[in-house]
Amino acid sequence: MARSEPAGGRPEVPLDTRAAVLVQRLLAVGIDGAGPFASAAEVARTARLRHPSTESAVHAVVRKHAKMVAASGFATGVGGLVTLPVALPANVLGFYVLATRAVAAIAELRGYDTARPEVRSAVLLTLVGSDATDVLRSAGLPTGGRVAALVSQRLPPAVLMFVNKGVGFRMLARMGASGLFRTSTRLVPVLGGAVGAGLDTLMLQRIAKHAEHGLPPLTGVVEAS
Repeated sequence: MARSEPAGGRPEVPLDTRAAVLVQRLLAVGIDGAGPFASAAEVARTARLRHPSTESAVHAVVRKHAKMVAASGFATGVGGLVTLPVALPANVLGFYVLATRAVAAIAELRGYDTARPEVRSAVLLTLVGSDATDVLRSAGLPTGGRVAALVSQRLPPAVLMFVNKGVGFRMLARMGASGLFRTSTRLVPVLGGAVGAGLDTLMLQRIAKHAEHGLPPLTGVVEAS
């Protein structure tokens, strides 16, 4: 079946493809890093060296990323993000890359291995908050408790792919709404910039709270002396 073409003449990318590619980029750049953009594991290592306890390191990671999203201007060209076939404002996409890295760094600090597919899916689920329950239910997985329950299982790749794509669908919807808001605030650039920075900071902090609750420290995590 041929894909429909929008008014501009370019074929419209199917929603499931857009969701899959979005998730792939968030995992590849937000968790693994690209070029000068440090990986979540590197961010966690740096925070652990500078702070006396796991939780103080977690809070430092959140503060750092809150400042970054407030400052905006994220270089979305890192890791080929500019080629992402999703019609979204660059700063919206950049926000979620930074949020992904913040959550993944929290996971690393608390003893999770972000190289594991289950942990990577848990990180993505944290980004969509309460919608994570719907995603898990759609995949036929238990919905009670924390997203960390996903980590204790060894799930088939097809199931994790389904979970990841479900997260992608919900993020596209949220990103679209956020993008419309940002476009409207351009009518008053100074006020719009201040409001946008404030909302991004609050959203990042909310996501971090979900991560702190949903990804508790694993048994055996050693506190720095």
